[in-house]
Amino acid sequence: MNLRDLELFCEVAQQGSFSKAAKTHGISQPAASETIKGLEEQLGCELLNRASRPLQLTPEGRIYFDGCRELLDGYRRLEDRILQRRDKVVGPVRIASIYSVGLLQMDCYVKEFERLYPDAALDLQYLHPEAVLDHVLNETVDLGLMSFAPRRPDLVYETWQDQKIVVVVSPEHRLAARTSIRPGELDGESLVGFTTELRIRQEIDRWLKQAKVSVNVVHAFDNIENIKRAVEVGSGLSLLPIPTVRREIEFGSLVAIELEEVDWVRRLDIVYRKTKPFTTAVSCFLELLHQNPQTFSSSIERKQLAGSVAAVEPVILPIAHSSLAR
Repeated sequence: MNLRDLELFCEVAQQGSFSKAAKTHGISQPAASETIKGLEEQLGCELLNRASRPLQLTPEGRIYFDGCRELLDGYRRLEDRILQRRDKVVGPVRIASIYSVGLLQMDCYVKEFERLYPDAALDLQYLHPEAVLDHVLNETVDLGLMSFAPRRPDLVYETWQDQKIVVVVSPEHRLAARTSIRPGELDGESLVGFTTELRIRQEIDRWLKQAKVSVNVVHAFDNIENIKRAVEVGSGLSLLPIPTVRREIEFGSLVAIELEEVDWVRRLDIVYRKTKPFTTAVSCFLELLHQNPQTFSSSIERKQLAGSVAAVEPVILPIAHSSLAR
């Protein structure tokens, strides 16, 4: 038995699959199965119920799993303490994010972290909100990025971003020339929204009800990308966080209209277990998330590159009707 065997066992238990765990660890499925079988023979008991799909832990397996996690966490903390003496930041940083945070918003953080800490290993996965929460609770990730996260006493919530909600329309929409609008003027409009099980949809419904606004939901999707595409082809308007549509506003495929008289905001939280100890690598990434990405070297380099290109040949982008496009 070695630490890699314990890591593999924990991965199998968390994913409920030999094949998925084997892929994560870069080994074959038979090799993964044989490793777990060896652990069971050494302990003299079954750790997994192989008759169930996904695989489930036996009572002995649950005890072993909890103990393995404690042991592995302790080893990582010990390794981290030694490496700190050499001013090295190493080890995994596991992040789960809701889809709507998106690659565009996370890219600058990922690149800056990789530049500052090349020996660390950042693993970023995009999931549905309930899956993000499950991963945080099961400690299969270090940090979760969520909006409207359900409050629990065993979790810590750090505010990451407060994203203003705006009305989003296509350039051909009758409201596209407006720079601002009152909620009451949305009454009777066709709305492209989120599916009802998502918290952001529930919050938007609550906001509209408070404003005594009734809309006609013509399409409902579980992700922002599909909502934006439907709005672009003229299916209706939508209510979206402004950072999620900046690219489309810049390219002129969508127009953002500010809402008057209300302060509708999507709050994004960084969520993690209250009792979870952080390695230096995780702490460094958490600290980075709270910094302004405009100060990152990659952002500065892009600005300098854009400036040098503009000096040679001006680039004219379509201007959206909303002041938020600037």
